[in-house]
Amino acid sequence: MHQALSIDQAVEMIPNGASIMLSGFMGSGTPDAIVRALAASGKGGFTLLSNDAARPNSGPGPLFKARCVSKLICSHMGLNPDVQAQYAAGTLEVELVPQGTFVERIRAAGVGLGGILTPTGVGTLVEHGKKVIEVEGRKYLLETPLHADFALIAARTCDYAGNLSYMLTATNFNPIMAMAGDVVICEPEEIVPVGIIPPDAVNTPGVLVDHVIKKSV
Repeated sequence: MHQALSIDQAVEMIPNGASIMLSGFMGSGTPDAIVRALAASGKGGFTLLSNDAARPNSGPGPLFKARCVSKLICSHMGLNPDVQAQYAAGTLEVELVPQGTFVERIRAAGVGLGGILTPTGVGTLVEHGKKVIEVEGRKYLLETPLHADFALIAARTCDYAGNLSYMLTATNFNPIMAMAGDVVICEPEEIVPVGIIPPDAVNTPGVLVDHVIKKSV
């Protein structure tokens, strides 16, 4: 069985300045307990890779309220006024990445590819500073892999071997980010014996999961 960590132990593992992948789509599928604990820890200088900035009290929102993110790599930031204000003030660096490109760059890191080729952004400002490769007469941008020191993911169910199952749209970025973090920490809703999750319902195999958070009751 994977050794279960408390929320405090999980937060203790993450140092100042770490790069962190955070799963979720507008707060759905985000490990909320560890996000709140990390925001309250006093740590900072994080580079956060998240599909979106959600809202102040959902998803990664508490991290921006606590001003502990120095750089955000995302696809959308427009609904979080804290992010907008910090970006406008120059205290938060933001790198906007088209959503398809974002997820494929993470996947590339997870499977060991040197990057992906995408036509998205060719001939626009997105092209600046990037290598353009022509394939069969069509131009593509070479986009490099995105990886992180930590991947913080959420699951509906985790078994004693660390196998994970997600629920509906909360699946979103969880299985992809679980492939691309150097250390993968999962916050499940429940932990069950091996066999409770049917083999064909395992979305992320336990071999990819380093630590599991056991919530206090």
